[in-house]
Formats: sequence, C-alpha cells, structure tokens
Amino acid sequence: MSLANKLAEERRGRLAAERLLEQKQAELHAANRKLGKHARALSDEIVVTRAKVQTALDENQRVKSDLHVANEKVQVAERRLWHSIETIQDGFAFFDENSRMIAANQAYMAVFDGIEALEPGISYVEILQLATEEGIVDIGDQAPAAWREDMLDRWQGCNPEPVVIRLWSGEYIKLIDQRGHGGDVVSLALNITSTIRYEKRLKEARARAEAANRAKSSFLANMSHEIRTPMNGVVGMADLLKDTELTEEQLLYANTIKNSGEALLVIINDVLDYSKIEAEKLVLHPEPFDLERCIHELIMLMQPKARDQGLEILLDYDLFLPTQFIGDPGRLRQVLTNLMGNAIKFTLKGHVLIRVTGVVDDQGAAQVHVTVEDTGIGIPASKVSHVFGEFNQVDDEHNRRFEGTGLGLAISQQLIRMMGGEIWVESELDAGSTFGFRITMPMVGGDQPAPVRPEGVRRVLIVDSHDANRIVLQRQLDLLGIETICCASGAEALALIDDSMDLVLVEHHLPAMDGLELAEALRAAGRAVPVVLLSGSTGHAEQDPARGLLHAVLQKPVPRRALFAMLDGLGQGTRSAAPARLGDAPAPQTPTRALRVLAAEDNKTNRLVFAKMVKTLDIELVFAENGVEAVELYQSFRPDIVFMDISMPMMDGKEATQHIRDLEKASGAHVPVVAMTAHAMEGDDAGILAAGLDHYLTKPLRKAAIHELITGIRPPGARPAVPGAEQDQDASALRTNTGLSSSDSSGR
Repeated sequence: MSLANKLAEERRGRLAAERLLEQKQAELHAANRKLGKHARALSDEIVVTRAKVQTALDENQRVKSDLHVANEKVQVAERRLWHSIETIQDGFAFFDENSRMIAANQAYMAVFDGIEALEPGISYVEILQLATEEGIVDIGDQAPAAWREDMLDRWQGCNPEPVVIRLWSGEYIKLIDQRGHGGDVVSLALNITSTIRYEKRLKEARARAEAANRAKSSFLANMSHEIRTPMNGVVGMADLLKDTELTEEQLLYANTIKNSGEALLVIINDVLDYSKIEAEKLVLHPEPFDLERCIHELIMLMQPKARDQGLEILLDYDLFLPTQFIGDPGRLRQVLTNLMGNAIKFTLKGHVLIRVTGVVDDQGAAQVHVTVEDTGIGIPASKVSHVFGEFNQVDDEHNRRFEGTGLGLAISQQLIRMMGGEIWVESELDAGSTFGFRITMPMVGGDQPAPVRPEGVRRVLIVDSHDANRIVLQRQLDLLGIETICCASGAEALALIDDSMDLVLVEHHLPAMDGLELAEALRAAGRAVPVVLLSGSTGHAEQDPARGLLHAVLQKPVPRRALFAMLDGLGQGTRSAAPARLGDAPAPQTPTRALRVLAAEDNKTNRLVFAKMVKTLDIELVFAENGVEAVELYQSFRPDIVFMDISMPMMDGKEATQHIRDLEKASGAHVPVVAMTAHAMEGDDAGILAAGLDHYLTKPLRKAAIHELITGIRPPGARPAVPGAEQDQDASALRTNTGLSSSDSSGR
C-alpha cells in the first residue's frame, strides 16, 4: 500500500475518529444536560420534602406540646375530682368489669378501719368477706354466708336495687350502685343515720300523737256519756215539771233548767263534732232526702223560740227547683240549724228568711244556693272575717249578752267544704246579716212536684201584716201566673175584696182583726170566696168546720206540695175533704190488754224520768235494773217493745239484746228493741245497731220520740197506747234508727 493511500486512510480514520469524538461529545453533552435537569428536579424534590418534613416536625412538636398541656389538665382535673370526692362525707368507689376495685375515697375506706387488704385491685367478693369476718356490718340473726350471697346476687344484677346496711357502730349506710355499659360499677355509700333516727323519732312522735288522740277520743266519749246520763235526769225532769201546775215564777225556773241543760248538750255536741273534724274522722253519709221537707222540719223546731221573740221565720223555696237530692241530710241539717239558730239568737225583731235557689245541669245534678237572712244586730265590718274561726265570737256591746261556744260556724264551714261547697257571710252593723252556702248535689230520679198554673185560680188576695211574708207569697204566686193583690190588715181586705177574687190567703194573727174574724166578716157580707188561713202554730185545722169559715188551714211556711194541692183543689172546684176519723171505719174487735213495755235502766233517776214521760200512755210498764233481769223479764213479761240502756252492770244492753234475739229464733217473733244510751260519738250507733237493736235514742231522752215509737206499735189484741187515736200498723211508720240518731236528738 502506498504512502498516499496510507495517509489517505489515516486521514479518513482521523476524520472518522473526530466525527466519533464529536458524536460522543454531543451525546455526553446531552447526557450532562439531562443529568443536570434530573439533578435540579431532584434538588427541588429534596427541598419540598425537607419542607414537608419540617412541617411534620413542627406539627409533631405542637401535638406533643398540646398533649402535654392536655395531660396536665387531666391530671389537674383528676386531682380536683378526687379532692372533691375525698371531701364528700359519703363513701365513693369505682369497680371494673371484673368487680375489682379501681379506687375509693377515704370515707369508703374508713368504714373498714384501716384493714390493709382493702386496696385497689380487691374484688367485691373479698370486700363482703371482710365485712362479715371483721364484724364491720351488723347482720343480725342472718348467717354470714347467706348475707354475702344476698349482697352478691344484688350486685350482679343489671340495675342493683339500693340497700340499707347497719354497721357495728349503729350507723346506717345506704348503698347505691350503678352499672355502666362496659360492666364497670360506680358505688355510692350514703350515711343515712340521721335520717333513720329522725324517722324513728317521727314514728315515736306519731305513735304518741295517735295514743294521745285515742286518749282524747276516749275522754270525749266518756265525757259525753257521763254528762248525758245525769243530763237525762235534769232535762227530762224539767220537761216533766213543766207539765205540772206551776206558778209563773216556778215555770220560769223550770224553763231555765231545761234550756240550760239543752244548751249544755249543744256545747257537748259542738266540741265532739269539732274534735272529729280536727282528727279527720268525720265522714259524710249520702242518701236520698227532701231538702224542702228538711228545712220545714227545722222551722217547725225553731218556731216556738222565734215566736217567743216575736219573730217570723219565712221560707222562699224556688218553685222551679226540685226538692229531692242525694246528700247527707243529718250534716246539712246541722249546718242549717247553726245558721238559723244564730239568725234567731241575734235577731231581736223582724224576721228570719231562708231562701233556696238553684241551677240544674244536664248531668242530673243541681248547684243549690241556700241563704239565711235576718234583720238582727249585724256584724261590724272589721269582725266579718273572724266569724268562721274556731271559738270566735264577735265580742262587743251588741252581742256580749249572747252565749255560745263559738264553734258552730267553724263546724259549718268545715262540713260545707267536705261537701265540696263554699260558705260566706254578708253583714252590716245594725242592719242584719246574710249567711249563705253553695253546694252541688245529685238529684233523685223520678217525678218531683213542679209548678203548674191551676185552672180556675186567676186572682188571689194576700192579707198579711208582715212585708216579707207578703213578698214571698206574692213572688211564688206570680211564678204560677196568678195575679195577686196584697194588703196588711183585715179592714183593707174588706175594702179591696170583689167578685173577681178566687182565693183569700190570710195570716192568722193580724192587728185589730185576725184571720178568723176576717173570714167571719166575709161570710157575713155574703162573700163565698174560699179563705185559706196561714198559721204559724198548729191547732186551727178543726176551727168549727160547720160554720164554713175556712177552706183550709196551711202551716207556715207553706210546703209546695200543700200549696199545689190546695190550688189544684180550688181549680177543680173542690173543697178539702175532712180527714177520716177512727169512728168512720168498721169497728175492730175490742182489744183486751194494754201494750206491754219493758225498760232496762240501771239509773234510778232515769227510771223515774222514763216512767213520768210515758205516764199518759195506756201501757203496762215494767223496769229491769240490769241486762240479766231484762232477759228474764223478756221471757216472763213478753213485752211488745223493749227500751234498752246500753251501759248496765252484770250484763250490758248489747249482750242482753243478743240473748233476746237468740230466744226469738225458736219462736220466730221479733220484738223491737230501742237503745236509750248516753253513747253519742260517731260510730256508736253502728256498733249498737249491729248488736241486734232496731232503734237508737241518745240521752237526754225526748218524750216525743219515745211516744212515737210506742204509739207506732200495735200488736194483735192490744189497745192503742193513745186511746181513741188511729194506729198505723205498718212497720214502716216507725222512724228508722237514722231518724232518731244522735244528730236529731241533739237538736241539729
């Protein structure tokens, strides 16, 4: 190979090497550039990562700082909580789900008196074991194992019931345990020693109070019995003394004795009733009754006293208000007696008006308003609010002369409240008082008298000197659609009378010319108009009927039934039929013997009183001085009725009655046995009647009540106790024991 070729080949090789070098340099440069870019990217990534790491380090440091603060707060809270728990005087402990104690305060630990075994980690079973073995709890007669079993059964329940345990020291601990959702338990041990001791003192105080109340009730019952027994002699003999021939001065003395004795009985009844109300032992006994009749009966009882004072007692009973309700008639009579009695006592002239109105609802009940209005001395405005207080009386120069216990209105207020009503008073000094009460009572079903305008009675002349009487009558007749003309005297009536008058209602006692004289004058003038006499006293119904002066005599105040019947009779053109007399009936077989009455009474004075009370009756009377004699005489004397004292020696009245009832079982007979007793407390009548007695009379005995029971008996072959009087042979004519209970006999 030539040199040129070699040179050329060398040159080509050098050029190729240079080109390869340039190529490699270019590739190296590209790689360097790529490596630089990657290094820069990696550097940026490192910077970012470092920033993130630094942020994470900062956050970690902050979290560590917050956690440290939180831990410090938790520690402070725990210290404060346990400090608070330690200050609690009651025991406090925590248990885990395995019933092992986590922690407990000093009060809880102190109960175990420093026993070293009691520390966190101890189980509840071991605590119970320590409590019994160390004698920490007083389990009484129960076996330790049984007590621990009972406590463990309680502990394992979902909601353990609180339990009270007694420690050896006499303290009482109430354990209250609350189980959480995870099974852990919070236990609270309350020291209730003071509460237990207080409750014990309360029980002892209650027992002493109940014993004192029983002693008081026993004392009141004995007081009532012991006072009523001699008062039977005092009041009974005074009443009998009045029936003898006495001078005016002697009659005054007898009336004073009788009135004073009855006033003492009113005081006794008030004290007994207030005691029962105070002890919450007084109960109401609802039953059907006639309110209007009840008020009329009270008016009849009080009319003699009112008449002696020159007072009129008026009744304005709403003609559209029913009369028959369901309530406690005895207690309602007591309230009305108190209100009416006060009105009469504190009224020196004028009248006492009982006004009854009411509203009937759709449920068969009526809201009844009763007011007792008087024209008496009144009550000062400053004293009105005190009249219903216990033992309160308005004490001033107007009424210092009026006596009383001051309990009547207080008892009335309590009774009305028991009936669900309210009572009030309105009064003006020297202008009279109005006492009223409002109660709601169910009505008795069935027909009740309703006002219907009578046919043929269009105009009525009312003759009465008393304004209130005229107003009440005029208002009642106006409600019936009857035209009324009123005047105050007989002379005015003669001047006003004309042929258009269908009826003359005339008061019996009129000035100058009384009611009978007016009737005579009308007949003398040729007037045939019916004349109805209104009388506040009985005894005028038989005023010479042959002379044809009167159409009828109505007792004041006039009951609505009597008023309706009289007007209806006039409307039909009839006249009142004369009452049937015994002589008009077929003559019965002539009785051969007197009524036999057995009275068992151990008190000599009371036997004398009873004998004098029945001396006017045609009876054969025999006395027994004790229950044994009463049973013997029942068999030998064979009485038609027995009056039985309850408290007697050897055998009391209830036991004697039971013996009599045993004897009657063989014969099939039944003789009425009437209790006459000084036992007048609430419930005494029930106990007495349960022993087999039929009726119940309290002492002092009332002559009228005894006569009513005796005259209501008419056994075959016996003469009437009242000669010539018609006897009611129906046993229902006898008043029931409730009609002759202590409420009635005491004048309520």
